[in-house]
Amino acid sequence: MSATTALMAILGALLLGAISPGPSFVLVSRIAVTRSRLCGLAAALGMGVGGAAFATLALLGLTALLAQVEALSLLVRVAGGLYLVWLGWRIWRGADVPLAQEGSAPAGERAQAGLGRTFLLALATQLSNPKTALVYAGIFAALLPAEAPFWLAVVLPPLVLAVEAGWYGLVALALSTAAPRAAYLRGKGWLDRLAGAAMAALGLRLLLSR
Repeated sequence: MSATTALMAILGALLLGAISPGPSFVLVSRIAVTRSRLCGLAAALGMGVGGAAFATLALLGLTALLAQVEALSLLVRVAGGLYLVWLGWRIWRGADVPLAQEGSAPAGERAQAGLGRTFLLALATQLSNPKTALVYAGIFAALLPAEAPFWLAVVLPPLVLAVEAGWYGLVALALSTAAPRAAYLRGKGWLDRLAGAAMAALGLRLLLSR
C-alpha cells in the first residue's frame, strides 16, 4: 500500500468513527442547539484538536502503550468514565433551568469567554475517552506503512483535525438553525434529561468495560 493510499484509508476510517454517535456527538449537538452557531463551531474545533492529539500520540506509539499496560489503561478508563458521568449529571441537573440569560459583562467579553470555555469542554470530552485513543492506535497499526515517509507523519495530524472538526462543524451548522432550536425550546426538560442520561450511560459503559 502506497503512503498516499494509506493516508486516504486512515482518514476514511477516522471519518466513519467520528460519524458514529458517541459522547462527542452528544456534546456538540447540545451546544449547537442551546448556545450559538459560533459556540457549536468552537466545540467542533475542540473535537478536531483532540483528534489531532490522538493522531500524534498514535504516531509516537503512545496509544499502543496504553493498550499494553493494563494499570495505565484502567486508570485512564476510570478517569474518562467518571468525567463523562459527571458531565451527564450536569446536563441532567440543568434540565429545568432556563437558558442562560445575558450577564452584565460586555457582549464581546461574554462571547470570547463562552467560545473559550466551549472549546475546552469539547477538547476535554474528546480526550476523556480512552477508547478513542485505542481506535486510533488500531487504525494506525493496521494502515500506516511500516516505513512511512516523513511527510506522512507531518500531514496526518492537521488532516485528522480537518476531518474531525469538519464533521462536527457540519453537525453544529445543521443543529444551530432556527427549526432545531425551536424544537429544543419546546422540549428542553426531557431533551436535556435524554442527553444527560446518554452521556452518563456512555461513561458507565466505559467504566464497566474490560
